[in-house]
Amino acid sequence: MTTEHTRLAAALRELRARAGLSLAALAERTPYSKSSWERYLNGKSLPPRQAVRELCGLANEPDGRLLALWEIAESHWSRRAVAPAPAPPTDESLRDLTQEPPPPDGPRRPRLGRSRLLVVLAAAYTVVVGGVAALLFLLLPDSETGKAEPLPASVPFSFAPLCHGAACEGQDPMRLICGVGPDTLASYRTATGAHVELRHSVKCGASWARTWATEIGDRVDVTAGGPTHDVRIANKDDAATFVYTEMTEAHPGTTVRACFRPASVDADPECFSARVGEPTTTAAPSSPR
Repeated sequence: MTTEHTRLAAALRELRARAGLSLAALAERTPYSKSSWERYLNGKSLPPRQAVRELCGLANEPDGRLLALWEIAESHWSRRAVAPAPAPPTDESLRDLTQEPPPPDGPRRPRLGRSRLLVVLAAAYTVVVGGVAALLFLLLPDSETGKAEPLPASVPFSFAPLCHGAACEGQDPMRLICGVGPDTLASYRTATGAHVELRHSVKCGASWARTWATEIGDRVDVTAGGPTHDVRIANKDDAATFVYTEMTEAHPGTTVRACFRPASVDADPECFSARVGEPTTTAAPSSPR
């Protein structure tokens, strides 16, 4: 379990305690079962984004900070996060770097002394780790960090999206930073118990579908009147977490359509749609294409 996932689970447990709700009470007041909440709160599985919002609402807690932490945790959970910061240099590695072979005969070049080399390496490591620490600091709950402050200009991290509109077509929403703070256009629960959401990023001008509680072989596709992008549940790891389609360009007023296609050849596709800019809905199925 990643650091972000651990922090998210701890924050959710704190919210549940603050709201004074048992697991049974959470199951009664949300769409998620008692056993599901037990897994979410203990960090055994990553909760759906909507579950985080539901618990924040029950605890009268603004959801912005926890949703930002959830987005980062989800990107790690789905193995789409960027590579972690390098491990700190060890004494042995520093010793290897400072033990240079004797110079050949001829003009001698100035050598970097051991103390100077240690200072240079330590400074470089501090810059890398300091940037990651600054990002995590912003995501900590208020009870742990106090008032959050903006990142200094020197920190090379940003939540700014990396594409917009047509440039997002067919791209991964997490890798291009469109999955931070998206809107949910519609949510739908299938006949097999799987959940599907239509999501939209205003900053990216694009939409996509995500699904969970699926079975191996299930497939979800999404379109906004242009290309269709789909994702298939390929293995048990996919079935145990969230998977999402690539993005499709979508702007205010655009109708976005998703179809859930179960693994069973005897089952019919279940499709639903939503319009960008309208309130979030719990969708009813429409006629499959």
